[in-house]
Amino acid sequence: MNKKILIFNLIFLLMICLNLNAADFKFKYPLSTVDMKLQKVSEHVYFVQGATGIATYNQGFISNATVVIGSKGITIIDGLGSPSLAEQLLSLVRKVSDLPVIRVITTHYHADHIYGLQVFEDLGAKIYAPFGVDEYLNSKGAADRIEERRFSLDPWVNDNTRLVFPDVLIEESFEINDGDVQLTVNYLGRAHSDADLTVLVEPDQVFITGDVIFEGRIPFVGDSDSKAWLETLNEMAEKKGIKALIPGHGRLARDPLQAIKLTRDYLAYLRLHLGDGVEEMMSFDELYSSIDWSPFEKLPAFKLGNRINAYQVFLALEKELLDN
Repeated sequence: MNKKILIFNLIFLLMICLNLNAADFKFKYPLSTVDMKLQKVSEHVYFVQGATGIATYNQGFISNATVVIGSKGITIIDGLGSPSLAEQLLSLVRKVSDLPVIRVITTHYHADHIYGLQVFEDLGAKIYAPFGVDEYLNSKGAADRIEERRFSLDPWVNDNTRLVFPDVLIEESFEINDGDVQLTVNYLGRAHSDADLTVLVEPDQVFITGDVIFEGRIPFVGDSDSKAWLETLNEMAEKKGIKALIPGHGRLARDPLQAIKLTRDYLAYLRLHLGDGVEEMMSFDELYSSIDWSPFEKLPAFKLGNRINAYQVFLALEKELLDN
C-alpha cells in the first residue's frame, strides 16, 4: 500500500478514536489530528488556541482563530496555518451554528494565520486584510514560504494549498454592523508585521489583537517595526471596558492590561538595553551577552526566539541611529 495512503488511513482511524466524527462533517483535505477545542468567550464569541512552539510544531496549529456568531452570519478572524486546520475549526463551528461564514478578517498575513483561508473562500466568504498584504502576496518571499511549508507541513500543506488574495483591503478603521453584533476593525499599519489589524466585538467587549499581543510567551519580532509596535501597545493600554482579550498566540486574557503589559515590557526591554549598546557601538555578540535576560528567560519560546528577536531589534536600532 502507498505510504501516504496508509498514513491518511491511520489518521482517519485516529480521528474516529478521538470522537471527531467525520460523518458529521465532510472533510476535503488531509485530516488534522491536533487537539483543537472551541472555547466560548462570551455570548457571541468563541476561539481556538494553538500550541506554543515553532511554526511547524503541532501540525502547524500554533496560532489562534476567533469565531464571532452574529444574527446575519459568522465572522472568522484569522484562518489558521493549513486548510486541514481550517476544516477542523469549521467542523467545530458547525456543532454550535449552521449560519453561513460570510467573512474572514485576517489580522495580518503571516503563514500560520493564512494558509487555511481557501477553505472559507471556497464557501463564498469575503476575505478582509490590511492594506499592504498585496505586495507581500506577489513577492518571492511569499512563494518561498509556502513552498517550504509544503515540505515541512506535508500533507497538511501541500500542492493543493494556495495563497488567497483578499477581496477587501483595509486602509482605515471602520465598523461592521452584523445585526446584534458590531465589529470595529482597527487599521494599525506597520507594527508586528508589514500591516496589522485588531477587532473589537461589541456588545461583548472582546478585543482580538492578532500578533500584536503574544500572551504568556515572548513574541516573535521578525521584521516588525518594534518602535511603532511599542507605540501601538501604549495606546492599547489606554482602552477602557475590555472584558476579554484574544491574542494571536497564547491563552485568553481576562485581564487585558496584564496581557498588553507582557508584550510591551519585553519590547521596551529590548529597545532600551540594545539601544544603549548600539549608541556605544558595541558588537551584537558582546552586547547580547552583557544583558540580563532573567526577567524573560523562563517564558515559553525564550530559548528558541530571544536571540533572533534581539538581533532584529539591534539591526533596526542601528538603522534608526543612522537615519537620525
